[in-house]
Amino acid sequence: MILVTGGAGFIGSNFVRDWLARSDEPVLNLDALTYAGHPDNLAAVRDDPRHLFVHGDIRDRALLDALLASHRPRAVLHLAAESHVDRSIAGPAAFIGSNVVGTGVLLEAVLAHWRTLPAPDREAFRFLHVSTDEVYGDLPPDAPPATEDHPYAPSSPYSASKAAADHLVQAWHRTYGLPVLTTHSSNNLGPRQFAEKLVPRMIAQALAGRPLPLYGDGLQQRDWLDVADHCAALRRVLEAGRPGRRYNVGSGHSRSNLALVQALCTLLDQLRPDPAGPHARLIGFVADRPGHDRRYALDTRRIRTELGWAPQVPFDTALARTLRWYLDHPERLAAAPPAGP
Repeated sequence: MILVTGGAGFIGSNFVRDWLARSDEPVLNLDALTYAGHPDNLAAVRDDPRHLFVHGDIRDRALLDALLASHRPRAVLHLAAESHVDRSIAGPAAFIGSNVVGTGVLLEAVLAHWRTLPAPDREAFRFLHVSTDEVYGDLPPDAPPATEDHPYAPSSPYSASKAAADHLVQAWHRTYGLPVLTTHSSNNLGPRQFAEKLVPRMIAQALAGRPLPLYGDGLQQRDWLDVADHCAALRRVLEAGRPGRRYNVGSGHSRSNLALVQALCTLLDQLRPDPAGPHARLIGFVADRPGHDRRYALDTRRIRTELGWAPQVPFDTALARTLRWYLDHPERLAAAPPAGP
């Protein structure tokens, strides 16, 4: 059995569904079901006997101890996190509580569990921590992509909280010998993402004929990765990653936010034409947010050469598939907060 934290969220639920579609190994899924965790994300596996869902918080040490003792997972995949930058600017305390304190409590519980295992099981055990490219901070336009050895330079409370969690994970490896793995992912595209994030939010705005506001000039560069490719990377890192090692997971499909929204508008013009005119007419610009990083880019040679992973889904395919999913599930856009003037 494996334990997945945050398995009702966007990446977590996609991973759980993907894992159970490819493996008979059971999943113990722990999620607090905060605003971004949606029970319907797990509808397809709700009655699967290999999927055990537990509603709980990673800061609940007693719960963690009980789950680890009774189910004795061979691996923990830690995906539970607060992840929205705008929310972190408005209320950083929740991010510190979940991402820093929560990770610390989870590490303490996992270490205690790991120490009870027989020697062969201790050797095989893995703790996989899922992090972000944002911990590397803002890259200059002409700088090479960040390797796993790039200095940390987080800009937002969100990325700072993830950086702190990363350091805790590495400390538990260095000090206690816990066999940890860390991945740094770029922006994900795919179904079941909470509607406040850029892509579903822009879809909701466009379908309602409301403005599509972009921060600053909209030319912030991001790497976009299909969530299915991310899930494949996590499986591969869990399978063959070297304990203590960090792995960047990206697609190389770099787009500005403006280019991304323009591509989305073009697809919407084809699939849901607006009698009022092209959806791109709705694009506008608003004051930039504080500390907004201009560019993220990842060097993914380590995971490609050491583990043989490479992304399989082209950007255009990922974007079109994401849009079609939301068009088929309009109720999932209802949570998108209105944006723009």
